[in-house]
Amino acid sequence: MEEKRSAPNQNWPRYVLAAMAAVVVIIILIAVAVVRSVRETTSQLLSPVNQFSTQAAQVLNPTPTIIADPVTIIHDIQTLARLETVHYTIEKVISADAGSGSSLDFLFGDRLLLIAYGEVIAGVDLAELEAEDLELRNGVLYVSLPPAQIFVASLDNDKSYIYNRDTGLLSRGQVDLETLARQAAEDAILEAALEDGILDQAEINAEHFLVRFFDALGYPDTVLEFGEK
Repeated sequence: MEEKRSAPNQNWPRYVLAAMAAVVVIIILIAVAVVRSVRETTSQLLSPVNQFSTQAAQVLNPTPTIIADPVTIIHDIQTLARLETVHYTIEKVISADAGSGSSLDFLFGDRLLLIAYGEVIAGVDLAELEAEDLELRNGVLYVSLPPAQIFVASLDNDKSYIYNRDTGLLSRGQVDLETLARQAAEDAILEAALEDGILDQAEINAEHFLVRFFDALGYPDTVLEFGEK
């Protein structure tokens, strides 16, 4: 009769299993070390290339250095007594075109679109008041005031920005086109405020304030007259 062979014993001793686990851990550690070594070697090989790219970028796109001169010259100091009574904040879209309007503008033209933000402040300059401009008749105070005027009309360069600029294929762009656009924007903002009646509104607001002011001083009946603009 054929003898029956006994199946191999599947229960490994504990020291064998521990040895196998240690070998697996060692293999994993060696693999991690190899990967790190490869990364460090690659980084060292690419380091000169990266340094050259950084230096080239700094040469082609240098960071501007801005230094304020420590010497300050004050040309004039004025004493002001301005009563600011109205403040406008205005947005304008300005188009500037350096092209000739010909068919060659796609080669040599330069056009930009500026979104401009600015402010206009108006009021009455009380420094222009003289003693004879105030007269009390029959308990009524008559005050002759100078006309309202524009105190500030400026462009907010921090909020204003170039929305779009199209430069011809063979054109480097006009150097001062943006400067000209910003100057035109400042004029346009002032014109818009004047057309909206900012000076009239400034006199209305000044009248409301000054009537209450003179009433607090003991002149309940006050008549204000503004000069011609």
